[in-house]
Amino acid sequence: QVQLVESGGGLVQPGGSLRLSCSASGGYFSEYAMNWYRQAPGKEREWVATHTSGDFTTGPDSLKGRFTTSRDDANNMGYLQISNIRMEDTAVYFCQLRRGEIIHWGRGTQVTVSS
Repeated sequence: QVQLVESGGGLVQPGGSLRLSCSASGGYFSEYAMNWYRQAPGKEREWVATHTSGDFTTGPDSLKGRFTTSRDDANNMGYLQISNIRMEDTAVYFCQLRRGEIIHWGRGTQVTVSS
């Protein structure tokens, strides 16, 4: 059973940067696409970024340039770098692994942007 644990969230000031981590265990990490989502209070979960097993990356146009993914398949780790962070980036950030219809979610890490 694949288990995902996100970390790296916390309180950050506007304009700062943050790197979130996703640690995977119990499966073949390299075979999965890694997706990041976020959910702000009172809002639906929103797709943030994708990093495929073939090293292709993509994300919503509104977030490109500030959100960058990377992955370390040898160590079953994925990362989401957020730059020039904004108040509206406040949310719980989730890591997801997906291979076809097989989907695994982490429990999320809270990011709070405040001055």
